Amino acid sequence: MRDSSVRGPQPVRWQLPIGATVLPDAVAFRVWAPTRQQVEVVLSDTGTAVPMVRDSHGYFSTTLAGVRAGALYTYRLDGGALRPDPCARFQPHGPHEPSMVIDPVAYAWHDSSWPGITLPGQVIYELHVGTFTADGTLDAAARELAELRRLGVTLVELMPIAEFPGRWNWGYDGVGLYAPSHLYGDPHALKRFVDHAHAQGIGVLLDVVYNHLGPDGNYLREFSESYFTDRYTTDWGTAINFDGPDSGPVRAFVLNNACYWVHEFHIDGFRLDATQNIFDNSQPHVLAELSQQTRAVAGRRSIILIAENEPQQIHYVAPVAQGGYGMDALWNDDFHHAARVAVTGQREAYYADYRGTPQELLSSITRGYLYQGQCSSWHRQPRGAVVTDEPASCFVHFLQNHDQVANHPTGERLHRLTTPGRLRALTALLLLAPETPLVFMGQEFAASSPFPFFADHHAQLAPLVQAGRKKFLARFPSYATAHVQATIPDPADPATFQRSKLNLLERHAHAPVYRLHHDLLQLRRQDPVLAAQDRRHLDGAVLGPDAFILRFFDPHGHHRLLLVNLGAALSLDSAPEPLLAPAPHAGWQLIWSSDAPSYDGPGASHPCALGTWTLAAESAVVLTP
Repeated sequence: MRDSSVRGPQPVRWQLPIGATVLPDAVAFRVWAPTRQQVEVVLSDTGTAVPMVRDSHGYFSTTLAGVRAGALYTYRLDGGALRPDPCARFQPHGPHEPSMVIDPVAYAWHDSSWPGITLPGQVIYELHVGTFTADGTLDAAARELAELRRLGVTLVELMPIAEFPGRWNWGYDGVGLYAPSHLYGDPHALKRFVDHAHAQGIGVLLDVVYNHLGPDGNYLREFSESYFTDRYTTDWGTAINFDGPDSGPVRAFVLNNACYWVHEFHIDGFRLDATQNIFDNSQPHVLAELSQQTRAVAGRRSIILIAENEPQQIHYVAPVAQGGYGMDALWNDDFHHAARVAVTGQREAYYADYRGTPQELLSSITRGYLYQGQCSSWHRQPRGAVVTDEPASCFVHFLQNHDQVANHPTGERLHRLTTPGRLRALTALLLLAPETPLVFMGQEFAASSPFPFFADHHAQLAPLVQAGRKKFLARFPSYATAHVQATIPDPADPATFQRSKLNLLERHAHAPVYRLHHDLLQLRRQDPVLAAQDRRHLDGAVLGPDAFILRFFDPHGHHRLLLVNLGAALSLDSAPEPLLAPAPHAGWQLIWSSDAPSYDGPGASHPCALGTWTLAAESAVVLTP
């Protein structure tokens, strides 16, 4: 949970201490290259090479008069190869080419009254800039923000945008951590996007990768081997050095990067990728420092930090002062996995740890994680930590995200893998439960486009990436057959990327699904009992093999019932379940049903209109006294 004690009333005076800094009549350059004897800054338009001065900590610096924003430059290392700036604000021609000097104060912001964001009440929308629109740019994405707001989205989470090689990429192969990808627009385009989002009342999160760098275009080792360590191994190879020899400048490289996005781009926080692969045995942990420093830079503007953490270490959301990392929220894979099994029946690979029962779905909502220290058969070791009084909002729930959609051989979305009725009912659970919901782009209108893994790498690397993807999916026995392996799209094939682009006209073509999401988010926002997001005022019970009930209540005696049935119609001739009991001197009124014809349902019916309870097949309803 957010450690408010580290936030001051005013933002700290902060400036990026590395890279190219624009001065009134010059540009100052500074780079860390402790193993180099000589570093020169080379101006691309003239070929002028100017030696830089080394200090005792291995930083090289110089100031060049007459250089302006827009100039292209590289660094020459010990008289050899020319390399882009590791801290370049922009790589206009990709990660292998010269860097561009950017003046960070040239953009005129319009969001001075923006207060930032806090976690309660947020609805997250995850999008990939390159496939969200036909143009695949930040400016094109900005034009859709008003519609996202109308839908009920309050927070956009951009998949990684740091500069990467090739013409398309998920972003997790980023190598220029300070440069927004030139494929999506220049730095001003990102600022326009954030500015416009704030004008719409929408916050912006960046998905950032601080556990590894991509294999192509990563020149950090040429500046210093100390950027990486072989003392740990990540799921993608070499780990970043946060606690070994010469780790101080490496930590500063990452911490300054996070502060840079908050300060120069007004970013409202981060989704931190695969934090279990961020290894740091020093004190304080680098993530605790990140929490403190980014909040200090934001000042009065509130930001939120969300961690993806596969082992489910709940101390990530404990305050720094109590030994935690000061995060605001954690992704909850348990909810997704239980829900996926419930509506598809698939129990392979990591889904083998789940049965998809009503009790699992109830427990994930009332108790947070399902694994809180029990042994996982998939991981062959205990998993998770005990959840105590952490608020519901600090668990991010989802039915789809980039990884989980792509972990189907062809990237099929969930609506292609289950029935419409089940998906409507499960969507109601996602969007009305007290946890923070995340919607993956296109989910809200049952997009026909798949979302497989794609990455445009050079000819030597691309086959290795494709082979790695097939090996990963082969962990699912049904995906390991020769027939299925042959259907897995080639990540480097242009068609794989093009097929992943959304057709936003499907908002109209698939209007019933879009209306379902809109109405549920409106109900979530406007109903005070549901909007409270309070796990302490929530109870649940199993009603049948595929059916369960959630009862929401508040201190004032107001109640709501959410009944979910993922199976066949269920009739309860007697109902010995106290959560079904009405309030004194009151019955139950139907206020929402997933079976409404407006959602392409068969027609809504009151589940207890005749005095006995009957739950329609594959449906969800909301009742109020």
